[in-house]
Order: sequence, then C-alpha cells, then structure tokens
Amino acid sequence: MAQLVDTESAREFMKEALSRISAEEMDAMVAQLRAKSRRFQERLRPERIPGLGADEIRALLRGVFSARRAAGVLLDETGVDTVRDGIGRLLYGPGSTAARFREFCGLLRGIDDSVRFDLASELLHYNDPDEYWLWTRWMWNPRNQTGALRLVTLDGYDFQGRDLGETYRKVGEAVAFVCETAKAAGFQRPSSGLFGTTVYLCLVYVIYLYTTLRLRLTQEFNRVVPEAPELTRRILGIHRPEER
Repeated sequence: MAQLVDTESAREFMKEALSRISAEEMDAMVAQLRAKSRRFQERLRPERIPGLGADEIRALLRGVFSARRAAGVLLDETGVDTVRDGIGRLLYGPGSTAARFREFCGLLRGIDDSVRFDLASELLHYNDPDEYWLWTRWMWNPRNQTGALRLVTLDGYDFQGRDLGETYRKVGEAVAFVCETAKAAGFQRPSSGLFGTTVYLCLVYVIYLYTTLRLRLTQEFNRVVPEAPELTRRILGIHRPEER
C-alpha cells in the first residue's frame, strides 16, 4: 500500500493539467466544491430528510453529473418515498458504511449501476466530506476497469470488491493514498484537502478523454469538446449557476 501511487505519472498529469488550466482556477473549483458540500449539508440535515419532496430531491440530483438526466426515471420507477427514506438510512442509518452503501444502491430502479454508486457516494461525501470519500465512474469504472485512479496508481492494486459496498471502501483507500501522496510530493496544495484531490483526479480524467478523443474522433468533432475548465466543472456537477 505504501507504493500504491505512481508518483511520477501523477506529477506528469499535474504538469499537463497546469498547461490547460491555471492553479487559480483549480482553487476556484475547490471553492465551488465546498459550496456544493454546504448545499448538500443544508438539504440533508437529519431533521429535514423526512420532509424532502420530489422537487428537493431533484435539486440534489442536479448537482450529480450522471444523475441529472436520470432523475425523472429514478423517481418514477423507485418512488419518491423510497428514495427519500433510502437517503436517510444511507446517511444516518445503522450498520457499516459498506452495508448502507450496498443497500441504497439496491433500492434504486431504472438506472445503470454506475449512476447508483455515483449518487450514493456523492450524497455521502458532500454531506460529510471529512468522513466519507467520493467514488464516481470517472474515478474507477468497474465495468471496463478504467478511470483516473487507474492512471495514477501502480499495477497490482485491486479496486474490485465483492459488491458495490466493498468496492466503495477499496476506492476510498486509493483516493486517500492519492491525497496524501499529492500533498507530500507537492503537486496538490495541502489546504485544498480531499476536494483538491477530487479536482486533480477529474483533470487527470479530462486529459485522458482529450487523448482518446484525438485518437478516435475527427478534428471537427474535437472542436466542439469543451475546454478543460468547463468540462471539469461539468463532470464535477458545478457547471450551472445553481450548482455553484
């Protein structure tokens, strides 16, 4: 575990990121993620959850990139009451984090597995960022075993758990190691914390996307792909004014 992070590759990704976006803009994104967290915390206070209606749940989903378009299907097929009660148990219920994570993902209907774990982890992380980590498909996608974490970690670490709950725990361990290595190696400002790691990993993924798009798609199509700052904000769910 001490050698989980490929420090040289991680540094190269940061160098490439800073060629596309300024350090000041990265700091601005960290601030926007903190604001997103405050919005989640306000809406997800224990005493407020029993009164959450469809509109308030949709407002939360607008801040989750992969869940934005799936919100209608999710609420229609799972039911507002089931989603609301599931959120309460996920955030404040008994049992281990992995068990609550697995239970919540199992409740959701009409959406892909990747949207399930994106939503579960964003609810946990942004409601209590000091206690819970983030796992999104752009960090680690178990379907094709790709993502930003794979690009900055050494071969041999097994991200895959027996179920979504265990995978969440293993991804969290990797994110924690990336965060500590980034601070120790000097390619992340210590004060930015886990939100700084989130921005960094998202930029790693954006660089990966640009590389694959250049190889696979036409130059004309590449011209319509957003620049790094905009694309990063979209993926992080902080692009629209109401998300900032």
